[in-house]
Amino acid sequence: MQHYQRIRDLREDADLTQEALCRRLNMHKTTYTNYEQGKHTVPLDFAVVLADFYQVSLDYLTGRTSFPHGRANPVFSEEQLHVAEQYAQLSEKNKGRLEYYLEELLKKQATESACGKDTE
Repeated sequence: MQHYQRIRDLREDADLTQEALCRRLNMHKTTYTNYEQGKHTVPLDFAVVLADFYQVSLDYLTGRTSFPHGRANPVFSEEQLHVAEQYAQLSEKNKGRLEYYLEELLKKQATESACGKDTE
């Protein structure tokens, strides 16, 4: 359930404690904590509130995309643009190698994440 981690990351990125967020959203902390820990499913109406609060798309909030503003309107950081420019300079053979390597890294990251290891 990636979106539970996503709502925690968004809260932390906004430098908010659970208490502060709950005060701003006028909700009980236990309810929010249960959402963030994945103990309860986030209701759609509250997901919309969170997406509006953090100014991200529902797709991003639920982990369906890694673009905060959705797939149709991606906003790239300078670092991401630099990587795309470097990728464009590769030969087709090396693009294939890089794509394979990325897939392997993502598999390893998913395995480490499932085992509770720090992936950073």
